[in-house]
Amino acid sequence: MKIYIAGSAGMLGDAFIKCFSRTHELKCTDINSGENGIEFCDFRDYKEYRRQVEGWKPDFLFHLGAHTDLEYCENNPDDTYQTNTLSVEGAVQIANSLSIPMLYISTAGIFDGRKEVYDDWDVPNPMCAYARAKYMGERYVVENAERYFVCRAGWMMGGGLKKDKKFVKKIVAQLLEGRRELNIVTDKLGTPTYTHDFAANVEALIKTDHYGLYNMACEGVTSRFDVAKELVRLLNMQNRVKINPVDSSFFKKEYFAPRPDSERLLNRKLALRGLNTMRDWKICLAEYIQRDYSQLF
Repeated sequence: MKIYIAGSAGMLGDAFIKCFSRTHELKCTDINSGENGIEFCDFRDYKEYRRQVEGWKPDFLFHLGAHTDLEYCENNPDDTYQTNTLSVEGAVQIANSLSIPMLYISTAGIFDGRKEVYDDWDVPNPMCAYARAKYMGERYVVENAERYFVCRAGWMMGGGLKKDKKFVKKIVAQLLEGRRELNIVTDKLGTPTYTHDFAANVEALIKTDHYGLYNMACEGVTSRFDVAKELVRLLNMQNRVKINPVDSSFFKKEYFAPRPDSERLLNRKLALRGLNTMRDWKICLAEYIQRDYSQLF
């Protein structure tokens, strides 16, 4: 297939390019262009976005990019809705005009955390600007796209030092700086999602005609504290690093955007259709650390 990937310069785009370039023809764009042949396109500019996609005539449109920094989104709601919601509406209109399917990436963060685990049919209740903007994007796709896949990811991990902006990278960065005492929250539950597994499962899913909305996170449920413990163990630093359990109030000044207590996802629909290829989060974390970080220690 010819696939247009919008917003392809981030940690998820990196995995998608590596996965899909093996068997598909790609046109990859982002506001951060240049690397890996990524061309410039700001998908918030609807006319230019549409001009580029229609000019290339793809068989599929992947809309990946978004603002993911919750504090930035809370402080900049207009830019957040422009980037995470209105651009998605534009992608739907472009895909429909070409009669091609589209892929949209949603998030476990759209739930309110009152349940311990959420399956594909639980009703979201977003708590912050980021979550509201992503959920409105999800709803627009589901309600208006002619053919679509919406895939909800959990806590993303992947991309290494250069592209990872999430929890694993933040812990690794502290260890590389020489920190031997970590303060990790125990009251935030979730499901890590390895970008390479996610891209591979998307590739398997879009070969079917089972369009719709899917949870797509690694197997197994955990907490921020458990992930940090496992990361330190994988680096063989458990005897040199002390991990202090704290609650979210410890970081209330730095991370002030509301977050659900639980973002745990269950890939129920994928499993029922025999399409769930996501591995256990511990296996994926071990692979990620070995692949991207072990040489640094």
